[in-house]
Amino acid sequence: MLLCIRNLSKCYPGLPPSRAVLRKVSLDLEAGKTIALTGESGSGKSTLLHLIAALDHYDSGEIKIDGTSLTGLTDRARAKLRRTDVAMVFQQFNLVPSLTVEQNILLHASLAERVDLDWITTLTRRLGLADLTNRYPEQLSGGQQQRVAIGRALAVRPKLLLADEPTGNLDETASAEVLNLMLELVRKSGTSLFLVTHSVQIANQLDRRIHLSEGKIQ
Repeated sequence: MLLCIRNLSKCYPGLPPSRAVLRKVSLDLEAGKTIALTGESGSGKSTLLHLIAALDHYDSGEIKIDGTSLTGLTDRARAKLRRTDVAMVFQQFNLVPSLTVEQNILLHASLAERVDLDWITTLTRRLGLADLTNRYPEQLSGGQQQRVAIGRALAVRPKLLLADEPTGNLDETASAEVLNLMLELVRKSGTSLFLVTHSVQIANQLDRRIHLSEGKIQ
């Protein structure tokens, strides 16, 4: 089991336990599989994603990624995890504006010391970016920028890709295209995908769908 979550709870300071944003959440994700998390705004979806990415600390319970527990990890160990094993794609593209398409895609892999030029060439070509490698983010459409963000995340061949509403800022056509490409490349690289979405249509394209409501898995 690549991702194992058991009895995970999170409450922000100043709130009583009865208003915890996450309450005893448990779930598993196998290596190479995809899972969609749906839920209303404020249900705790993004909080759960940030906890899995080791960007925040939980109050109780446990998260294990490929057998490694996040409990007690130092900040340095958490940063290393995000460099090598876990990658993220956000609704906001978060590209570096001063870097070209090629440099943005190479960024994550370079930091992890995992530059595989053949794989990056495959990503760039399949994402339709081969003729855009020398352009800067401001010269790209929204759909193109999100493809660059996906390429950057997958260039390192992470064990787990976390995606938070990755097509939320795109029109219907671009959204479908980007999602299909992401699913294709995730399966080709053997990466597991944990995707947060409001769209039932998008969720139904993944291997499994779960729903979060008032901090609990339904």
